[in-house]
Amino acid sequence: MSLVPPDTAPAILPRRHQAVFGASYAAGGAAMLVLTLLGLYLQVRSGDPSTWLAQNQISLAQPNVQLFTLVMSAVTMQWAVWSIARDERGQALWASGITLLLGLAFVNQTWFLWNNLGLPLTNAAGKWFYALTGAHVALVALGLLYLLLMAFRVLGGSFGSRLPDGLAAPAVLWHTAVLLYVPIWIGVYVAK
Repeated sequence: MSLVPPDTAPAILPRRHQAVFGASYAAGGAAMLVLTLLGLYLQVRSGDPSTWLAQNQISLAQPNVQLFTLVMSAVTMQWAVWSIARDERGQALWASGITLLLGLAFVNQTWFLWNNLGLPLTNAAGKWFYALTGAHVALVALGLLYLLLMAFRVLGGSFGSRLPDGLAAPAVLWHTAVLLYVPIWIGVYVAK
């Protein structure tokens, strides 16, 4: 029996969203890395723009498809977060699965672009191009792995409306990866 009357007991504090904070810090670090690589890529490219990707012109069709694939995956990722916050586990799993498929499609499209481009690593353009796009693909792969692990936990019933952080944390990382592709798309593919 408690000596404190129930009406004067302190309110229960809400959970502190550790997973979302951790994912935010990881996303911030990844964003700094990718944006730094983009800045270095643009700086090196501005040194000699006449020979930059002179033999290997990148068609804009493939990067456009990659951009729209990531935008669609951002919508389905937010659908998963919305669904788990309303205890709709089936919808959350469907949305997570679609997001995983779209993320894998993006990685496949990037791999296809790398193979068709045939840019050698012996020149500066190849080194910086693969470093920048490879870092972004690594971030997308990390987001896919994190989402897959959290989707298994949703399947097991660990998350619901009382604790929706399970899908909110990978959503932070995923939306960061999607947003980071926009300056890459503009700086590397559009403004060749």
